[in-house]
Amino acid sequence: MHIQPEVSLKPHNTFGIDVKAQQFVEVHQLSDLQTLLKEQQQNPTPLLILGGGSNVLFTRDFEGLVAKIKLKGIRLLREDDSNVWLEAAAGEVWHDLVMHCVQKGYGGIENLSLIPGTVGAAPMQNIGAYGVEIKQVLETVQAVERSTGVLKVFTNEECKFGYRESVFKNIYKDQFVITGITLKLSKKPTFNTSYGAIQEVLQTNQVKELSIQAISDAVCQIRSSKLPDPAKIGNAGSFFKNPTIPFTQFEQLKQAFPHIVGYPVANSQVKVPAGWLIEQSGWKGKRFGHIGVHSRQALVLVNYGGGEGSQIRQLSADIQQSVLQKFGIAIQPEINII
Repeated sequence: MHIQPEVSLKPHNTFGIDVKAQQFVEVHQLSDLQTLLKEQQQNPTPLLILGGGSNVLFTRDFEGLVAKIKLKGIRLLREDDSNVWLEAAAGEVWHDLVMHCVQKGYGGIENLSLIPGTVGAAPMQNIGAYGVEIKQVLETVQAVERSTGVLKVFTNEECKFGYRESVFKNIYKDQFVITGITLKLSKKPTFNTSYGAIQEVLQTNQVKELSIQAISDAVCQIRSSKLPDPAKIGNAGSFFKNPTIPFTQFEQLKQAFPHIVGYPVANSQVKVPAGWLIEQSGWKGKRFGHIGVHSRQALVLVNYGGGEGSQIRQLSADIQQSVLQKFGIAIQPEINII
């Protein structure tokens, strides 16, 4: 490992925020990570674990050590007539893993195509899109405990997955470093095409025979049409979670806002698209100097170049306040703000 002083984090976060890490290191081996954590215990300094940087907003320089996880590897553990068990290291690019599975004919994560970030971040917030969440196919998470350097294995149940939630974001926050995951995927997949515009795109593409490749292509097409490419415009995808509210509150809102959109979920709750709430509050396409709200998707806050993280944080707070005043609904960031 080579620890570097005073490194710009601009190339390491998809918002493209130009802040510095006091120290920076890339971790390519599990043993290096364990060594690093042991040294941290002996000489405690602030430590930030970074994956693809696609779910983080830096608002200041980081006074400590930033460790970028670069653990690599995808391997088949076992298989039977119906399923395969696949292990993927935390530093793999998530979309690359999806493409690997699509090409091999392993079904289960094709709806999660083109989600930015690394494999290690996927279970952290239970990534999901177009009717699928990673918890539906995840068997185990491998993670190193920061305080001991010991590698532990968490079952799906032990991860306590929720909507963009897991134990790694709450009760075990900053206590473990995810090093890999194991997925159970299907050789005889059931196709999920009911969410969003997937069916419409499949018809437009004149797909005659449904396949995981066709679904992945459709999802990529939809995401590319709605979401800006971080390589061109700094962003971290969806900035806010979709809030859930009681059915009774939704019915009251429907009287005042007849066109409000909502999807029934468990326990008499309704999930309301945060993008719709933000758009109806007048934010879509608004630009404020170097930052703004994307013109095609109100969920996405953008850095046009030269913007500061503190400005984006303030914009997000203004949006939250605006939505709360108009609809009485509190929306929360799904981005990690540092």
